[in-house]
Amino acid sequence: MQKPSVVIDNGTGYTKMGYAGNCEPQYIVPTVVASRALKGGQEATVDGVDDLDFYIGNEALAHATTHQVNYPIRHGLIENWDNMERLWQRCLFKYLRCEPEEHHVLLTEPPLNTPENRELTAEIMFETFNVPGLYIAVQAVLALAASWTSKNVKERTLTGTVIDSGDGVTHVIPVAEGYVIGSCIKHIPLAGRDITAFVHRLLRERGEPVPAEDALEVAKRIKEMHSYVCPDLAKEFAKYDSDPAKYFRTYEGQHKRTKQPWVADVGYERFLGPEIFFNPEIFSSDFLTPLPDVVDESIVKCPIDTRRGLYKNIVLSGGSTMFKDFGRRLQRDVKKRVDARLDANVKRLGSLGKQAQPQKIDVSVISHQMQRFAVWFGGSMLSSTGEFFRVCHTRAQYEEEGPRVARHNAVFSAQM
Repeated sequence: MQKPSVVIDNGTGYTKMGYAGNCEPQYIVPTVVASRALKGGQEATVDGVDDLDFYIGNEALAHATTHQVNYPIRHGLIENWDNMERLWQRCLFKYLRCEPEEHHVLLTEPPLNTPENRELTAEIMFETFNVPGLYIAVQAVLALAASWTSKNVKERTLTGTVIDSGDGVTHVIPVAEGYVIGSCIKHIPLAGRDITAFVHRLLRERGEPVPAEDALEVAKRIKEMHSYVCPDLAKEFAKYDSDPAKYFRTYEGQHKRTKQPWVADVGYERFLGPEIFFNPEIFSSDFLTPLPDVVDESIVKCPIDTRRGLYKNIVLSGGSTMFKDFGRRLQRDVKKRVDARLDANVKRLGSLGKQAQPQKIDVSVISHQMQRFAVWFGGSMLSSTGEFFRVCHTRAQYEEEGPRVARHNAVFSAQM
């Protein structure tokens, strides 16, 4: 009997980990490491057990006053390899309590991850943890596999456009037959952290009595509990103004130090928070292209024979796509843009266009139950199949070829 594989999805904000074949990750912890630091700013490297004096996840945040806190991943890419190794060590031994020498490991990587990063990952996994097999999967492909659980998916395909929006970054990634079309990937510098910051700003501007030290945490809770995507911004404002009692919510809290209760009103930020994806100018003037336009531009840049498949299977992945009606609004806006372009082409061709009437393009945005940790769930599904062990990089291959064995992956077939 083969022991179940370990699946670890390291995101910018959170790390999801668990065993293959499960529906949900066993643990979701913040991707943060707190280590003891010397006065000079260098980390303490003393012989003995001092090098094990570090914490990860929520424990790391709790020790922020006595330890140096570091986020080893920025915008999806690993920046601090020492801390990343510490994070993996705690994930395997403390949380999953497994012997890494007995389990194959599936790790995830962002699109356009450099081959050098993959080599370093393989080196740590094979040299430090002695794993028997390693597969580094592209997050977009795993998210596509996770979307097969949706009722709207009629056929299992690894062709589609993945919108992966987590805590730190949003990517639009076209995938054709399991291969990422790298030149057409679009990156949007707006994600969960920016929505939290915007909600926090709106609360502060309105003068709500939220204690300063809890303000960001409260904004995050309000975003998760009360926010939704509205179909029309002007109509939504009019609704709130005409009947505030019906649409405003209240958030109750207690001051950490004084234990005094406080109550804050939750109003326009309910729909304005997620609106930054569709009208980014309300948040910042640095980035002005709405998400539906970015999705459309990304697909239009792809090879012409893949475009219909990419429009037909737009898959949502990540916690920042979980807002109510997010998929419906995105589908409406992308469809509007595609139809307008098709009609403009027919008009431009005149009588010729009317004779050869083009077939309407089917635009479909897929939401599903596993959206929040779609990448992890896709990894759990694929690594519980027999094919996973065939496509893994094995320890024998690593000893023969060295870290360069991890530069390229075999691709799963879509018929599993």
